[in-house]
Amino acid sequence: MRKRLRHLPSGLTASAALLVIGVIVGGLLRGGAGIAGAAAGVFLVTASYTLGSLVIAWADSVDPKLILPVGLVTYALKFTIIGVVMFALANSGWDGLKPMGVAVLGSVFGWIVVQSWWTWHAKIAYVDL
Repeated sequence: MRKRLRHLPSGLTASAALLVIGVIVGGLLRGGAGIAGAAAGVFLVTASYTLGSLVIAWADSVDPKLILPVGLVTYALKFTIIGVVMFALANSGWDGLKPMGVAVLGSVFGWIVVQSWWTWHAKIAYVDL
């Protein structure tokens, strides 16, 4: 399974850098609520991508035919959970909601860029050796 998760350290490193940036900017713009919101947003995205990677790697280790159905179910569950959490927070009036939303968007973009860069530069065999 370790071979299937070689991309994960690059995304986690990017998330750590984004967490530092988000906490600084959130703190400067919104104080404690901005810090909490930025940290929560980065954590939510990091947990989502890490969980998805682990589940898909597991499915691939069991049977490669499971990757698509397991991946789609995981994706749907993650979006449902994130939607419910964001809806609950939106109704609470919490001041950290906007920094959290910005951190979610920035983290998703950062993770996609870093994982794309990793994939483009990885030496991945396209045929069975």
